Amino acid sequence: MKQVVQAVSGGGELRVVDVPRPFPGPTEVLVKTTRSVLSPGTERAVRSLASSSLLQKARARPDLVRQVMAKARAEGLATTMRAVRARLDEEMPLGYCGMGTVAALGEAAPGLAIGQRVVTASAGHAEYQVVPAHLAVPVPDEVDDAEAAFATIAAIALHGFRLAEVGPGGRVVVIGLGLVGQLAMRLAQASGCEVAGIDLKPDAVALAAANGGLGLVESGADTTEAVRQWTGGHGADAVLLTAATSSSEPVRRAAALARDRAIVVVVGDVGLDMQRTPYYEKELNLRFARSYGPGRYERTYEDWGVDYPIGAVRWTEGRNLEAYLSLLRSGRLSTADLITHEFPFERVLDAYEVVEQGEDALGVHLIYQQSDEASATVVDIAPRKRSGDGVGLIGAGSYARATLVPAIGEAGWQDLAVVASEGGLSARLLAERGGFARAASSADDVFTDDSVNVVFIATRHDSHAALTLRALQAGKHVFCEKPLAITEDELNAVIDAWRSSPGQLAVGFNRRWSPAVKAVREHFTSGSGPLLMTYRVAAGRLDASHWYHDRRQGGRLLGEVCHFIDTCNAIAEADVTSVIAIGAGGLEALLQEDLSLLIRYADGSQAAIVYATGASPGTPKERLEVLGRDRTAVIDDFRRTTLDGKTTKGDGQDKGHVELLRQFKAATERTELAAALTVPALETSAVALAAAESLLTGNAVRPVPVPGSR
Repeated sequence: MKQVVQAVSGGGELRVVDVPRPFPGPTEVLVKTTRSVLSPGTERAVRSLASSSLLQKARARPDLVRQVMAKARAEGLATTMRAVRARLDEEMPLGYCGMGTVAALGEAAPGLAIGQRVVTASAGHAEYQVVPAHLAVPVPDEVDDAEAAFATIAAIALHGFRLAEVGPGGRVVVIGLGLVGQLAMRLAQASGCEVAGIDLKPDAVALAAANGGLGLVESGADTTEAVRQWTGGHGADAVLLTAATSSSEPVRRAAALARDRAIVVVVGDVGLDMQRTPYYEKELNLRFARSYGPGRYERTYEDWGVDYPIGAVRWTEGRNLEAYLSLLRSGRLSTADLITHEFPFERVLDAYEVVEQGEDALGVHLIYQQSDEASATVVDIAPRKRSGDGVGLIGAGSYARATLVPAIGEAGWQDLAVVASEGGLSARLLAERGGFARAASSADDVFTDDSVNVVFIATRHDSHAALTLRALQAGKHVFCEKPLAITEDELNAVIDAWRSSPGQLAVGFNRRWSPAVKAVREHFTSGSGPLLMTYRVAAGRLDASHWYHDRRQGGRLLGEVCHFIDTCNAIAEADVTSVIAIGAGGLEALLQEDLSLLIRYADGSQAAIVYATGASPGTPKERLEVLGRDRTAVIDDFRRTTLDGKTTKGDGQDKGHVELLRQFKAATERTELAAALTVPALETSAVALAAAESLLTGNAVRPVPVPGSR
């Protein structure tokens, strides 16, 4: 299928690319697109930012600059620059408003049927869309496609209007008469309100007035006086700011136009350099509308398909879409005259030209006619370098792009056959940049490809065990990014599959293969007696919406602390007899982010791992100190190693990614090397699961023994 994407940097190039058709997840819907709408304000703003220089981007997003600086202080300039370059090399899908017919349903997607017309939200300009089930809303038979396609943009306007808390007879002023502003006026009128619209453009004002509202060309004091007279000297009950401008003039003007104790709702992207006194004197209530309504950006609603009870949240984003369609069906709302341009999807670049250059662009529609090729789940990207050692990659996220794929090449793999991701687009973009011959939207296309004999898995944690199991059962060699499993049953199933499969297995515990850990191990080979290890990790906080907070992913203990368990195991070189884990509380047990672990080994060695999120942003992430056998070793963030007071600095931070893959490649060629690679990884996985059990029970737990060979 074809999809519109834009480069994040390099001038913001806009292009249409062939992408594997995606598959819907359990709570998602696959929609064959018939129309999508370009939102001029949003599309212009996104295009402008992407086309700007790096300095201009930094000025526009100082919050991201601060994050980059903090990362550089904590993880070093080289690591940070790799991450920044990977981010700037990305291309993002454009668009969020459209409609089509249901092509496929996830097993938990409620209330829809194949072939049914639906409006869609949060999906791009593409021949097929995968959307959350709650954001695919049936279109009534009485409503045509042209008006229905505006639903998502209308939901933005409707949510802003609801936050204004005005009812029939209320006086509402809308500042900014672009597409959202025009829809906001009409929705307010349909709800029984008197509405005035203000804009700098006479044509926009004339359109608002033609639909029955009071239209005013912004002229400062004269406009204020006109609104005062229109409201009987009181001022507006609510002011909706639907403009798209960096200027703060709309938010300042709102105070002059509003009555005492009115509500001002920021819907558009406007400047917020405001004066306190006018808002204070009238005791105005300033509110911000978050997109289409309650549920937006909420994992439970959009990702998990859990609807809010209607008695608790009357107007979710999905119900706002329904409300717009209902108003169209009843005849109380009409939006057909807001369509200023229609283009076949094949001319999407012309449509963007109109949006960027045309002053009269308001409702710009793309109309789709799919070919059979649009439903392909695999697309060819480049000629393949066949070597009989074909590589398939499942997962195309930031780790795969910035770290794993470069390491695969450095380790010696050249026959990059296929990369797969659920959405398809990320696989396409990684295939282009990483040198893969094909891009796919299903892991099945990796497993069923007889020319692929090495599978790399870099998906979210809850899928690791199942994908590893399938790859081993298909007789392929498998590299699985950590964690290998998030339950003991999963781990046991993987072990059984490994023992019966001809394929080799490696897990992404890379630190044990770093030069620093190798030097420390050699440092303690002479002498006898236990080792005491103290591993301090300044992990940093994650945004509340980060997928690590999804309980299905195993939390940071199973997802990251396992790295540090493995590093200690590599140095101790002894069986773990018990592990106890303590969390700081405040969250679900397995989702706790501030943790302490104590690991005991059969030879008396101990490892204390302290994993904390509250350190200063500039604190180096990792420090490991090892004492024993009349020796001392310190690893400072894998940049500097100190052995008995003598410090060695490397060429940069090396956490062993490439060396691990070299060892894995050797194991696929010489089977006698495999057990030394696989068994320690299985043992670490068992210790991490024992730590999770300890976190739940409060008791020390002995890890389940792992077989030493197959």
